[in-house]
Amino acid sequence: MVDAATNRIARELESREATVRKQEWKPPQLLPDPNPVEGWRFRWVRIALMGQNDPTNTSAKFREGWEPCAAADHPEIAGLADPNGRFKGNIEIGGLLLCKMPAEMDDQRKLYYKKQSDAQIDAVDNSFMRQQDPRMPLFTERRSTTSFGKGK
Repeated sequence: MVDAATNRIARELESREATVRKQEWKPPQLLPDPNPVEGWRFRWVRIALMGQNDPTNTSAKFREGWEPCAAADHPEIAGLADPNGRFKGNIEIGGLLLCKMPAEMDDQRKLYYKKQSDAQIDAVDNSFMRQQDPRMPLFTERRSTTSFGKGK
């Protein structure tokens, strides 16, 4: 009778690293993502374009409620930031500034723009439907139907 214990691999020779699948190379992200913080949303805001400052865009985003993130709050990204940037003590990479906004305010902002978009779609639909003639409808409801032909 063969002893099952003699055919086993020693526990020290078994390793999880040997069974782990090799990592596939991926190109690096252009902009790193900050570690998530509950109650806050993050966004990279353009402060320069082609080497020229863009104060119009920057001030518009600040008026929307975006505020620059302090480098001390995100040490995982702070090392990648431009040390000669315009916004000292903040995280600036390639003409973009990391900003944050309270999640509740960002949700309100998204809802506002969704209402604007829906109103524009309704206006286009109403203008288009005004030209409709019952004898020849322009289009029907926004739903699709499936029909099958008769077999022989």
